[in-house]
Amino acid sequence: MPVGFLTPEQRDYFGRYVGSPSREELERFFYLSDEDRDVIQTLRGDHSRLGYAILLTTVRFLGVLPDKPRSVPSEVQQVLVRQLSITDPECLLLYSDHRRWIHASDIQTRYGYRHFTDHGVGFRLCRWLYALCWTGTDRPGVLFERATAWLLTQKVLLGVLSRNRRKFRQPINVACPSPGRWGRPNSRVTSRHFDHGNASRMSRPDCSGLDGAD
Repeated sequence: MPVGFLTPEQRDYFGRYVGSPSREELERFFYLSDEDRDVIQTLRGDHSRLGYAILLTTVRFLGVLPDKPRSVPSEVQQVLVRQLSITDPECLLLYSDHRRWIHASDIQTRYGYRHFTDHGVGFRLCRWLYALCWTGTDRPGVLFERATAWLLTQKVLLGVLSRNRRKFRQPINVACPSPGRWGRPNSRVTSRHFDHGNASRMSRPDCSGLDGAD
């Protein structure tokens, strides 16, 4: 399958804010729970608290930890500033890359986020796509969108598009190998379809809990 099966919109919007989140999205993804507040309030300085909150809510919404927290839509900053009782949003200018890296690592550990290359993720995604190919005739671009949504619900971090598009292509190829026959999935999906020895590719599959993967 060629890597160009994505539309320009899919390539441009992957893992990025497209305008401002809707009111419903702000309420769903950018609300800080009591647990979130307890964690954030232990941080020193409004810039650290606001930066951490931006990382946490953005990864819930987009599946990525932003490299530039100051670039998020103003509506996102405003809703977080109000919840944290921060009087000066410009404090975010003091938020350093080093502090962002520390906070990103803490969020991954504390909230259970995984990388796409972590143990078993690729195989479970492939099996899930395999089931979709049995029950539908979605084109690869639609499968990409559905795979992205699945990864978000599984708390799997999405990398930049240039890396993830290649990694998404492997499970889509394995599950639905024939571009002209989307209703005829590969009936022999096994761990042999994945490269076990290269950490930059999908790792050895783990079928434990597979029935609950969707």
